[in-house]
Amino acid sequence: MAKMKTVNRYLVRQIVGGLILATVVLLPLFGFLDLLDQLDDVGQGAYQVQDALVYVLLLLPRRFVQLVPFIALLGNVAALGRLAIHHELISLRAAGLSPARISMSSFRVGLMLVLVIAVMEQFVAPQLEQEALLRRSAALDQSMELGRDLGIWSRDKQNILRIGRMEHAGGASDVEIMHLGSDGFLQSYIYAHRADILGTDRWRLFNVTVKTFTDHGVESQRTGTRIWKPFLDTRQIETLTKPPESLSPVELFQQVRFLRATGQKADAYALALWSKVGNGLLTLGMMLLSVPFVLGSVRGGLGGRLVRAGLAGIGVYLLNQIVANAGLLLDLNPALVALIPGTLLLMFAWLWLRRLA
Repeated sequence: MAKMKTVNRYLVRQIVGGLILATVVLLPLFGFLDLLDQLDDVGQGAYQVQDALVYVLLLLPRRFVQLVPFIALLGNVAALGRLAIHHELISLRAAGLSPARISMSSFRVGLMLVLVIAVMEQFVAPQLEQEALLRRSAALDQSMELGRDLGIWSRDKQNILRIGRMEHAGGASDVEIMHLGSDGFLQSYIYAHRADILGTDRWRLFNVTVKTFTDHGVESQRTGTRIWKPFLDTRQIETLTKPPESLSPVELFQQVRFLRATGQKADAYALALWSKVGNGLLTLGMMLLSVPFVLGSVRGGLGGRLVRAGLAGIGVYLLNQIVANAGLLLDLNPALVALIPGTLLLMFAWLWLRRLA
């Protein structure tokens, strides 16, 4: 028993070392690609090289979370492949250590890795990514909207709000507010050129046009300023202006609940939420998948194993993206769409391991 604990600790140390090596290689590489992409925007507005560097650095935790399945696959292949080259795996197998027992060390490290990315998803990556997006948007004098010329839309049971452009200092421009009666017909329409968000329960509208619809026709009124009590708070507005992928799990859960409670489609936010769970399943699946890559090809060199593992990782990534996009287009259950690739990968890796036993 003591010998087995010693062997397990040794395997865990080697696997963690392989993961660190894969992180040191992959994270700067993708950071450099991000920097090259950002350099195309240098010179626009106030966006300079130092702004691009800060943006890339703030985005590194998000990139790490996105790369974790690949880091798990390549890092574990590198660690176990190194042991195979030095004939240590052969010695372990000769001592009676089965592929399933070796894979359990990888699985334990995978569980620790999932715990790390769960903490980063909630407390590190979203905050830094949102700061990066805000800094970049401010330097380029852009607003973060749902789409070009579409603006930001929200509603509750009797109100519809459209914000053409979110400003950075707690304000908005090109604001439309539509109030519906209990019968579903439009009762009033408010348009404001600009709005200052004074707090969670008060907006000051400027250059306001108010149209009231009655049985006798349409009454129109213009005024310089008007106080409006919003049906959603500042935090909800801020959430609407951020890409779903940049939100933490708690923010996504609250946003999905709000959208569904007000009768709006929440599929994009629900898919982003469940994709974070699916990313953990993919990470565990990659950790298990990497073991047969080494044990099942003892004659291949480490370089060949890494190439095959890399191709497998790319294939899994493409499949995951295809399933996610198809799920949104076909209006499939977001939880099912996000969890299927990782679940299938875990099953496939486990069956492959059993064949090697």
